Parts: sequence; structure tokens; C-alpha cells
Amino acid sequence: MTLYARKTPGLLAGRHFILQNSLFIHNLGEPPIRRPNRAPPVAAKDGPRTNDEIRNAQIQLIDQHGVNLGPTETVVAVKMAMDAGMDLVEISPNNNPPVCKIMDYGKYKYSAQKKAAEARKKQKIVEIKEIKLRPMIDDHDYDVKMRAMLRFFEEGDKVKITLRYRGREMAHQEIGTKLLDKVKAAVADVAKVEQDARFEGRQVVMVLAPR
Repeated sequence: MTLYARKTPGLLAGRHFILQNSLFIHNLGEPPIRRPNRAPPVAAKDGPRTNDEIRNAQIQLIDQHGVNLGPTETVVAVKMAMDAGMDLVEISPNNNPPVCKIMDYGKYKYSAQKKAAEARKKQKIVEIKEIKLRPMIDDHDYDVKMRAMLRFFEEGDKVKITLRYRGREMAHQEIGTKLLDKVKAAVADVAKVEQDARFEGRQVVMVLAPR
């Protein structure tokens, strides 16, 4: 056995020992990074603050009869509300001090939800309905189109009138112009011109809106 062969196991063992020591020192010198525990975000409250949720030391108090009692300590106001079998509700948080009222919060919330529902019912989403015409439309089709148009106006919708020319009809644009003038005159009492007639390629577009 050569001298090199006898020394090789000792060299490998020494290198392994040095590597282990270096890893040990590295781990001691640089501890693992720990990420801080983050609390989940607080959900926003739906509606005004009530009772113990009101953190101000003092408030402007209105009692259940609508009487302004002036600046009052919050703890006193909460006790007054509880004694009356009601809640202390913050109605003007931006005032200094905030304005709070003694009331039945359950009834107040129900009334507010009912008013919001009624307001949504009254809201009308205006749609644009399209009526397609031809310059040489016959009387029956014209009447059908006009009845549909009047129904759209009654429902509060706008009407986009599209008059399309085909082939040789482009040479007689005055026929289409007279037809659109006839439509405007027929609905003048219930509708107004929002966009006057204009060409878009081989068709003329006009938009009418209910009055």
C-alpha cells in the first residue's frame, strides 16, 4: 500500500470534521428567521357604533324623547339607555363630541333597511332598446315598431333607431330622412331627441329618450 493510500482516509475524515464544524458555527451565528404573527384584520362594523362600542369619554346626548341633554359622560349615557330598555346609538360620529341618541336600535335598523329596500325599488336602470327600420317599410310593420317604441318610453327606456340602407337605397336617402322625421313627430309628446340622426357606414342611427 502506498503512502498516499494510507493518508487518504485521514484527509477525508479531517475534511468532514471541518465541514461539520463550519455548518455548526454558521447555524449558531445566523438563527432561523421567524416571521411575526399578524392578527387578522378587524372586520368593519356594519352600521353605527352602539353602547360599549362608543369609545369617547364624553358625548352629546339626545334622549329617547328627542331632548338634547348636552355633553354627557358616555358611561352615564349607556346606563341611562339600559335603564330605559334601549340602546345608545352614535348618530353623528364626526361631531366633537359625537352626537348619540337613546333609541331602540333594533327598530331603527329595521326601519333603515326598509327605507333602503324601497329606494332600490324606485331606482330604474335605463336600458337602450333598438328598433330597426328600413326606408321602404310598409304601414303594418311601421305600426308594430311604433307600438313597441311607445311601450319602451312608458317603461323609462331609451330607444336607438337604426335605419339601414341596402343596395340602390343609398341613392334615395331622402326617403329615410322623411321616415325618421315622421318618427320624431309621432313621439314628440313622450320623447325627445338625445342623439340626432347620423350615418354609421350604410346605416343611420338616432337615439330618443323619454321626456
